[in-house]
Formats: sequence, C-alpha cells, structure tokens
Amino acid sequence: MKKYLILFIAGITLLSANYLQAQNGPVKQVKLVNFDLQSSALIDNSGEELSTLQYHSKAYWFPVKVPSTVLTGLVANHIYPDPYLGLNNMLIPDASDQFNKDYKLEQYSFLPNDPNPWKKPYWYRTKFTVPEGDKGRVFQLIFKGINYRATVWLNGKQIADSTQMAGMFAEYNLDVTKHIKAGATNVLAVKIYPLDFPGLPAQEQLKALGPFFDNGGPTGDIGKNVTMLASAGWDWMPPVRDRNMGIWQPVFLRTTGAVTIGRPQLKTDLPNLPDTDIAKLSLNLTLTNHLQSAEKGELKVTISPENFTGALPVQFAKNISVAAGTSALISMDAAAIKQLVISKPHLWWPNNYGKANLYRIRLQYVNSTGIADDTTFVFGIRTTTSKATTVNGFVRRDFYVNGKRVHLVGGAWVPDMMVNRDSTRFDNELHLCRNANINLVRIWGGGITPPDAFFEAADKYGLMVWSDFWVTGDTQGEFKGSNSWPLEGNVFINNVKSTIYRIRNHPSLLVWTGGNEGHARRELYDVMRDNIIVLDGTRPYIPSSSGFAKLPAGFKGSWPDDQATGVYSGGPYSWQDPHEYYRLINAGKDWVFKDETGIPSQPPYTTLPKIVTNLTWDKSLPYPLNNTWGYHDAATGNGHYELYYQEMIKRYGEPTGLENFSDKMQLLNAIGYQGIFEAANHKINETGGVMLWKLNAAFPSVIWQVYDWYLEPNAGYYFMQNACEPVHIQLNLDDSTVAVINRTHHATSQLTATAQVFTINTEKIFSQTEKVILATTGAKELIPLSKVLKSAKGVSFVVLNLTDAAGKMISHNVYWLAAGTDYTDLNKMQPAEVKVTCTNAGIVNGDRKYNLQITNTSNQLAFFVRPQLISGNDEVMPSYWSANYFTLSPHENMNISVSAPLSKLGNNIAVTVSGWNVSKQQISLTPGNK
Repeated sequence: MKKYLILFIAGITLLSANYLQAQNGPVKQVKLVNFDLQSSALIDNSGEELSTLQYHSKAYWFPVKVPSTVLTGLVANHIYPDPYLGLNNMLIPDASDQFNKDYKLEQYSFLPNDPNPWKKPYWYRTKFTVPEGDKGRVFQLIFKGINYRATVWLNGKQIADSTQMAGMFAEYNLDVTKHIKAGATNVLAVKIYPLDFPGLPAQEQLKALGPFFDNGGPTGDIGKNVTMLASAGWDWMPPVRDRNMGIWQPVFLRTTGAVTIGRPQLKTDLPNLPDTDIAKLSLNLTLTNHLQSAEKGELKVTISPENFTGALPVQFAKNISVAAGTSALISMDAAAIKQLVISKPHLWWPNNYGKANLYRIRLQYVNSTGIADDTTFVFGIRTTTSKATTVNGFVRRDFYVNGKRVHLVGGAWVPDMMVNRDSTRFDNELHLCRNANINLVRIWGGGITPPDAFFEAADKYGLMVWSDFWVTGDTQGEFKGSNSWPLEGNVFINNVKSTIYRIRNHPSLLVWTGGNEGHARRELYDVMRDNIIVLDGTRPYIPSSSGFAKLPAGFKGSWPDDQATGVYSGGPYSWQDPHEYYRLINAGKDWVFKDETGIPSQPPYTTLPKIVTNLTWDKSLPYPLNNTWGYHDAATGNGHYELYYQEMIKRYGEPTGLENFSDKMQLLNAIGYQGIFEAANHKINETGGVMLWKLNAAFPSVIWQVYDWYLEPNAGYYFMQNACEPVHIQLNLDDSTVAVINRTHHATSQLTATAQVFTINTEKIFSQTEKVILATTGAKELIPLSKVLKSAKGVSFVVLNLTDAAGKMISHNVYWLAAGTDYTDLNKMQPAEVKVTCTNAGIVNGDRKYNLQITNTSNQLAFFVRPQLISGNDEVMPSYWSANYFTLSPHENMNISVSAPLSKLGNNIAVTVSGWNVSKQQISLTPGNK
C-alpha cells in the first residue's frame, strides 16, 4: 500500500480567515480560487494525467470559483437554472434514482446517456505558479472542507486518497513539499466523490397546502453519511439535488520554513470570581519539524488589543528545539510565565451584557534562517460554565459567562441550502442578529458547523454560539433512521476532532451539544463528550438540544456536572395567541428552558415577489396562494401556514390585495414574537432562556424566520428586538399588569414608567405614571390595567413609555387588544400624519448611519409606522434599524437610527415612511445628507 503524505489540519496548522498569515514575509498563504470542473463521466484520464501540464482536454471544462459545490458551479455556468427561484428545482435531476423516476427528472440530466449526473465523481482542476525564491521551503495544501470524499493529485503524484479525506466537517493539511515545483507552474487535480448514500428525499411539496413532510426523507437514510443532513430536504427547504458535493470551503497553499505551528489553544481563566481584576492565560501548541535535522529556535508570543484601546501589548519569548522529523507539544501557563497574568483584563461579554472585547495573539517561530512560521488569531478573555437545577421535576440548564448568569435569547441558524454564504453574508446575518438584541445563535445539528468567518462575526458581535454536532432524531433513530448511522464511525470521529480543534479558541462558542433531538450510538456519543474534555475542556457539553430525547442507560450526562440536558425543544411551532406563551411559561415544565419554538412568520411585501415569482392567485386556493407558495414552504410547514393564514383572516378580516395581505400577516408576526419573548421576560429569573425555530432562511421561504433569505426582517424581528432590549417596559398578558424588565447585571437609575390606554378613535381613557428602580436582573410589576381593559369597548391601544431622569426614552412599547380577538376595526382607523427629519451620522464601524426623528403631528394614533432605507428604486438590505413597525400616540416622537453597508448604497439614497394609517412619504438623503 502506498504511504500518502496526509495530515489532518488539526494536527499541524490551524488556519482560517481568523488565522492571518504574513503575506509579504517568509510565511505566506495563497487561496486557490480559479478551478475547472467536469464530471468523471466525461473524463477518461487518470488523476496522474490530469495533474500535469501535458494534459489537453477533449471535453469542455466549466470554470468555477472555489469554494463551490458542483451544482453551484453548474448553475453559474447556466447548465441548470437557479434552484432558489420559483419551481426551478424541479428542472434539476436528483441524486436519488428512485426520486428521479417518481418525478421524471432524468430528462434534465446534462450528461448524455446518464440520467443521474450526481452518481459519479467530479474533477476540480487548477494551475498555480510558485516563485523560484520559495525553493527549499515547506509547502502545505489546506482543504478547509470537502463533501463527501476526495482524492488529490499534484504534478502527477497522488497525495491523498478517498479513505483519508472523508466527511463534510474535517479539515485536511497535505504536506506537498516534495511535489511542489518552485519557479514553475503546478497542476492540482481533485476528485470529489458523491455521498456514499444520497438518501431518498420526502415527496416534493408541489401543492400550496400539502401533506405532512418527512424531514430528511421517509427513512432518514441521509444519516448514513457525515454530512449536512438537511441536504435531503426538511420542512423549510427542498432537497439539494447534488447533496452539496464538492469543495465547499476554501483551498490554500501555505509556504513556511522548516518548523510549523499547529493546534494552538489559548485558555482563559478568571481565578478570583466574582472578582475579575486578574485573568490567567495558558497556551498550548504543537511545533512540527519537517526536516531530518534538529531545529533550534525561539517561539515569540505577542498579545495585543484587537477592538479596544488602552492596553499595552504583552510580549515574551521561549527558546525551543525540535528534534528531526518530529512534533513537540509546547505548554505555557501563568504559573511559569508572568506575562500570561493579565491585570484588569478587558472581558468578552455577550450582547447587551457588556462589550465583546477581543485580543489578538501572534505566534512566531524564529530559527537561524529567519521566521519559520507566523500565525495569529483573535480571542476573548472570558469563562463559560453551566449548572443544572430541578424545577417541579424538570431539569433547567443555566449558563454563566464570567461568573454571571446569562438569560439566553436567540434562535437556530440554518445554513444556506447550497452552502453559498461567504464572509460578507455571515457578517450581515450576524449583524442583524446583534441588532435584534438577541445574545445567542444555535447551530442546528442537521445543518453544518459553519466556516471560520461565521465564528469571527459572532466573536465581534458578542453572540454566543450553541453548536450541535451532526446528529438528529430524524436520522439517528429517535423518530426514524437508525442509531447505527452514520455507518463509518471513524469518519464521524475524525470530523468531530477536527471541528473541536478548529473552533475551540472562539470566545463566542458557549456550549457543545451532542445533537438535535436525539443521540448518536454509544461509540460516537462518548467521543463527542469525552473529546470535549480532552481537546477543549473550557466550556460545557450537553447531550442533546432536547430534554425529551432521553439518554440511553449507561450514557454519561452533561459535562462537567454529569446531569441531564435541561433544555427542551418541541415547539409550539404554529401561530399561538400571545396569552398562550404566558400560560406555558407560568406552568414551567419544558418552558423552564425552551430551545425551539416559533411561528410561520411570512416576509413582508418588499421581498415577497422575489420569493413567489408568480404571484398570480390560484382561485381554487385561499388568497393569494398558488403552488409556488407550497414549494417555498407554505406546504412544508406541516399545516402550520394554513392555520396562520386562517388566524389572520379571523383577527383582521379578508385581505383586499396582496400588499394588504402582507401587512396583516406582519401584525400576526409582531404580536407572536412579542408574546414569546415577553412571556419569558416576566419569568426571567425562573427560566434559562427561550430560542426560536428559527432565525433565518436556507432559501427563499415564507415560514419560520425573523429575517428572510434576502435579509429583509419582518415585523416580528422588530418586536423581538424591542422585547429583548436591555431595559424594557411591557404589558404582562397573564394579568394585564405593566412591568419593567432589567436584563442586565447592573442596577438601573430611577426610571419613570408611563402607561396610557386609547380607544380606536384615539380617545385617551387611562394614564398613570410610576417611578421604578431595579437593583439587578429581574422583573417588577407596576401598573395594573385589568379593570380598564375589561371595560374598554372594541380595539384598545396600550402605549407604554419608560424614561430616565433626563427624560430620555429608554423603552417604548405598544399593544392593540380586543375582547374576542376581533381587530377588524383597525381597517377603519382615521388617517394620521407624521413628520420626518433625518441627519447624516457619518461612517460608524464601516457602515453609513443616519439618525431620524419621526413625529406624529396629528391627533390620531399613527399605527405600525414603517421606515425603509431606499437606494435608487430598491430597499437597502441589510438595513440595521434601531426600531421599526412602531406606533406613536398623538404628537409623540421617536428618535431612531439606521445604518447599512456602504457597498449597498448608491447615489440616490432616501428614506420612505409609511404605516397602517399613514400615507407613504419619501425624504431624499441626497445631496447633503449622504
């Protein structure tokens, strides 16, 4: 058997966009981007031939930009239509032969006489030049992620085979020093193999209101692989036809000296909690000598502020020798090196608990020839722990950061259907999450562990990350499938280890989770749990994202307390009256920590025509549905969308047109998400947290997200943003009492709470003001409204304001209430008028920012006021609004802000403002204001 020169990246050099290498010095890293792609069905040549300059193709090769899955590359080359749009996915053959026969998809294969274009491997081929001056250096090819298997050839030599490179979540570092040609053109050929078992998808949802959807397919056999399980289709995205086979993460060529730095781990400790004046750091790494002679050198360490000022860099060095052809594990701690004791550290805190302060560490190994290796990464000084508490027979999991309990609010984040997100998209999405005042994003077990850019953005925005491994009840036997899957335990184990090494230094990573609503078999479960201890050991592990999935006998519990999971999924996922969430929270049970609940939450009219590309109404269906609605998840919601639609009709009346239909759906979104988070607020000290299914969309979808695939938030996003603000005023719907919530660890100053109640005609029927101080995290009830609301006729508006001693608005909140949930009188509201002023606040954190004051100049309530940032004729997405879809009482004003990436802004910038009973107006921001 040939001995191939392959090493897991975890074993040699941990690299990412976060691990920046010096590009102009002796150490450099180049991304290989421009590849050619073709099916092996059309290529008869061997890898040895393909990886030489002498190869000349008889077949046409498709140019692609890596990272790119095979289907992404074929869509970019117009071989297949864009599967995100309309019913285009039904014009692309599937990886399942049976599925192709059922839906007659064989006819769409681009391969002659081959009805399934995904059964055979695909070749990726590229050329690159290495400078003559790099002769004698060490070269490593780094594959950040492939799916599902790969064989690699370089300059006519096989470097790795498909038994070594397998699974979607491992990184690979290939030592190619002996095969690189310095001063010449090099040729790389990569053979990508499809999933071993492509899985049978569930039946396609080709009707607007379809049957129950089988997540992961009727048998869940996609779970035989270590891959993105949702690629076989879920109830919020269709099956991905090629199952995302390809090179889905970047490929790098790294050039270094003889000794390389690998597996760096920086641990941070606050030994004197609750005192945080001292932090102690420890550093572990591996030095590998690639030569057959011993190397002597110096390891230089520099630690400096990344996103704050006021701290001097910390520097020290240590002489280290590495024997010929070996690796040495280096460990340094504060007991031995005084520079690793940090006085008055700037701590990393989750969003709204403090600043997400970051440091940067730079590691250099310098020998007699100069800098042999040079790597750097960002980290945060913080600790994470958890504790299990039993409440009326239900275990509740509490989490602590820097010794302080944090109440988790956020939701699940799902990958792009074709894993096409890049660093800009990750930043935009997590910026939207931070802007929504949430503090946690959950990486769901049926998706992917995201690329490094995701975690870098989470670090920057103070978002804690809850990371499931790749197990679900739909494929591992809890509901269907089998706990004997995945079939190759060694592939799963290698992927687990590689993932731990890759992301363990990120301060945002809060907790490891064994999977989603299920458990892997004992062999794999123990590896997940125990390798967290051995390879990480700095954050908790819990067995599953659902306490309903009971651990089998003999399985260890959470780490380090060996207790039960203490978090619960199970919804509800259908639209609920907001009062229902109070009932659930008050009952406790699985709502002591609810990690999955949500509502269908249709996008606003702005992006609806992009999602449903043929908005013509099928008159046999409820307005305005047609079968494209079904394919974009109205059907796959398993009946939830239909109930959601019916509730809108019941409360607000039949829509008069598509825009009116969309606006009425936003009313449901608003009070639905408001109910979820405010119910949790009023028991903030009695619950561990509440998380949505889900935050975002995997493709253009009409259900289960607070911002859509085009990055447009719906009204529910802003009502969540409001409910999760650090200090908040709300109406507790269980007893109709006004309460003030403090989500922070600090006491408030004296605040003034005001409650007003208006009729549908803006007659004020109640007003009361109270002073309040909250000493720490908690809720305080102030003003009972039960009597006045019971005696009110028709629709009433409750307007709540919270101001500080200087009269500055701290929190503003509005409710519309009616006995019997009949809100049809809203359709008869008298018009209101608003005045808008806007000033340019300049460039803030790389985004253009504007400040707006919106004043209700009329004697009527201005209901559901929606400002939008416009560039040319289109809304700017993403736009980061501090408030939206708000309501103003007569002559009341709101000061809000909006920012957006400069790249999204053209020459004609404007703000439009409209509302339920407010006519649209447009304010130009050019010239002068831009």
